[in-house]
Amino acid sequence: MADQEEDFSSLPLPDRFSHKNWKVRKQGYEDAAKTFEATPDESDPAFRPFLLDSGLWKGAVADSNVAAQQDGINALCAFLKYGGQQACTRSRNLTITPIVEKGLSSTRAATKQSALEALLLYIELDKSDPIIDDLLPSLNNKQPKLIAATLSAFTAIFHAYGIKHVDPKPVLKALPKVFGHADKNVRAEAQNLAVELYRWLREAMKTLFWNELKPVQQQDLEKLFETVKQEPPPKQERLLRSQQAAVEAAPAAGQDDAADVEPEEDQPGEIDAFDLAEPVDVLSKVPANFGESMASSKWKDRKDALDALFAVVNTDRIKDGPFDDIMAALAKSMKDANIAVVTVAANCIECLAKGLRHSFAKYRSRIMPAIMERLKEKKQSVADALGAALDAVFASTGLSECLEDILEFLKHKNPQVKSETLRFLIRCLKTTREAPSKPEVKLIAEAATKLLTESVEATRTAGAETLGTLMKIMGERPMGPYLEGVDDSRKTKIKEYCDAAEVKAKDKPKPVAPTAKAAPVGQKKTVSKKPALGTKKPAPRPATPQEEPAPPPPKTASKGIPSKLSAPKALVPPQKPGLQAPKKLAGPGGAAPPSVQSPRRNITPQDEEAAPIPSKLGRGLAGRPLARPGLPSSTNSESAPPPQAPSITPGERLELDDLRSEKEYLLRTNEDLRASSSKYQSQIHELQNQNAQLIEDHTRDVLSIKAKETQLVRARSDAESAEAQCQRLSRELDRLKREMKRMEAERSPSSATSDQIYRDKNSNNSNSHGTSATTAERPPSATQQMRTNSSTSLADSKETGYQRMARSYAISPSEEKENDAADGEKMVRNRSPVKSATNTNAAPMTGRREVSGEGESWKRAAEVTSQLKARIELMKAKQGLTKR
Repeated sequence: MADQEEDFSSLPLPDRFSHKNWKVRKQGYEDAAKTFEATPDESDPAFRPFLLDSGLWKGAVADSNVAAQQDGINALCAFLKYGGQQACTRSRNLTITPIVEKGLSSTRAATKQSALEALLLYIELDKSDPIIDDLLPSLNNKQPKLIAATLSAFTAIFHAYGIKHVDPKPVLKALPKVFGHADKNVRAEAQNLAVELYRWLREAMKTLFWNELKPVQQQDLEKLFETVKQEPPPKQERLLRSQQAAVEAAPAAGQDDAADVEPEEDQPGEIDAFDLAEPVDVLSKVPANFGESMASSKWKDRKDALDALFAVVNTDRIKDGPFDDIMAALAKSMKDANIAVVTVAANCIECLAKGLRHSFAKYRSRIMPAIMERLKEKKQSVADALGAALDAVFASTGLSECLEDILEFLKHKNPQVKSETLRFLIRCLKTTREAPSKPEVKLIAEAATKLLTESVEATRTAGAETLGTLMKIMGERPMGPYLEGVDDSRKTKIKEYCDAAEVKAKDKPKPVAPTAKAAPVGQKKTVSKKPALGTKKPAPRPATPQEEPAPPPPKTASKGIPSKLSAPKALVPPQKPGLQAPKKLAGPGGAAPPSVQSPRRNITPQDEEAAPIPSKLGRGLAGRPLARPGLPSSTNSESAPPPQAPSITPGERLELDDLRSEKEYLLRTNEDLRASSSKYQSQIHELQNQNAQLIEDHTRDVLSIKAKETQLVRARSDAESAEAQCQRLSRELDRLKREMKRMEAERSPSSATSDQIYRDKNSNNSNSHGTSATTAERPPSATQQMRTNSSTSLADSKETGYQRMARSYAISPSEEKENDAADGEKMVRNRSPVKSATNTNAAPMTGRREVSGEGESWKRAAEVTSQLKARIELMKAKQGLTKR
């Protein structure tokens, strides 16, 4: 067993990390942690195998054995702690998810603590955004204990680093979902996280998720927030690695560190809803008839349009867009005669300026003069609305952009405009965070000094308050020249306003002297920002081996000062008592001075070591060098290279590392952007091809639709012509029917004649012999001829009708009319003999009927009947032939 352990310990650490025996892995994790702790710096070769193969840490963090897993996470913490930023960036993509799933949810408290420490180290070494992005998907996990552990990790992260270095917006957006979770532990951790965020954000955090909570949850959180309101502002409890390096590189006095840390502590209290809110597209919600309503002659319509606009733009953050037309309408509304319209327009401008912030700056030149021109309004409600709009416009721009318009309206002839403009300038000076430049101070002071002699008391008071506020920012000494001609009483009033003013900006001359002071304390004179240039880094390396005495070079950094102040010779004797021993040993004579001067060349750097500090402090003769005038120049010329000998300081090294990391980050970002650009280009080409295909399909469909429409039009025209033809045929059929009826009506006298024959038979039987004889003697040609002519004309007319009917399908309407006329004439010609014969023979027939006998009457009736049957059969035969 001992041999096996020796063999395992002799294996390389990467091999032991992936060994199948958990004891070997556990021992490998422990040895790796000890190895990392013993490394001198981040570039030690011990880190290289784990940097090249970051997958080793994934297996270590997610080890199947809980004891080995704990040591694996501890080894990862040591790797991050001593491996630096490179260790963080190489391994975090593979380890965050296993840490959350296996470490934070572990049953061992030590493993949980080590996993949380690893997450904090990842944030400490680089940035928090990748860690937060990897933690957020765990909130959608099905296991409640994993969700609760992730929420607890978020709480610890915000508690340690605050919201300045960790963006709270993604976490705030995910809070409503976890507040509605069924598990009570998840809801409890969500409450803890909300309270922690409230410590930093206060009321600004409610803009993102508060309305999505239930009323009961809101009440519970309000009770927890009440206790937080009594606490002091939170502070960042854990510094980032960059902040730690800055603290170490800072001067020993620590004053600069305090100045740097205090703003970070005050920063969380300044977060407002704009920083957390999502941009809202208000242009799509503006009423479509806004322009028409604003151009209406009725003030009620204009006010209603502005009320609708105010309801849309009254939001925390507005998405940028083309607001030119709206701004032009609002600027025009400032000249409206109705003060209600002016007030609502000012409220809309305030909301737009607060919602757009810096994007509103491009509309300032159009809006601000119009508002300031309307400051002549004396009604307080209108003046307050205009003042709030001006404050919002100033907050979106700055003092330098607004100063020109302010100074222009300070010359306005209306005293009301002057006083309101001065009040606006005072508010600008109190809220600005950047002190005005000297030319701006001169312009403001001169304009305010002129207004001290105005006839209106409000203007004079506002001018004095303006000078007092400006004095609070710049100081009394810079403002002295501008107050030389002012009365003492007014100066006293200006100083009172100066003492009472509360400003956010202070004039900082930004001298370079403080950095030069701190440099000599710890042999850091070379940290004067000049050695930070890359050109001076290779020079120190050859300088050190050329000159053996290492202590003198860093102490001769102030070589230029003795050369300027070494003129007086009266100060040389005080230095001789310290070097009197070599003179006495050398003996009297002229040879003694040269022997004394040569060691002075080596000693002058030591004497000059203390000289630079008094010279910079301006102590007069005490700051002058004690050496002879000629000697420092030679020593300075000889010792010119040594000041470059020391290597770069820790602060410069830190700055260099930061620059390198930023360069790497920019290179990675550039590569990512190029990859995304190429991907987008390919997508664009694909979409273009799809668009071309769709256009082609659309064109083909349009052409097919047009072809179908053409066919449809032709079919409609054919249907209309067929319908017209059918109507024409139906009319022809009706005409033929009428013709047949008329022909039957003409045939009715023959039937009447037969009926008369039957009546004659019954009435007069005695005369039958005489009548029959007479009838027998009369030739039957007249009656038969009449009947024959009648049947012939009827048959001819029907035949003519059938022929016309057959020809009607092949002739035009004009030809049909001509044929109808011809057929009519023919029928008249055929009918006329029958009628004449009937008319001429009517009387003889009557006489003959009376004298005809009974036998003759029966013969005639039979004859007529047979003729009728023959005609009917003939008509049926003709009709059947026509149908075929």
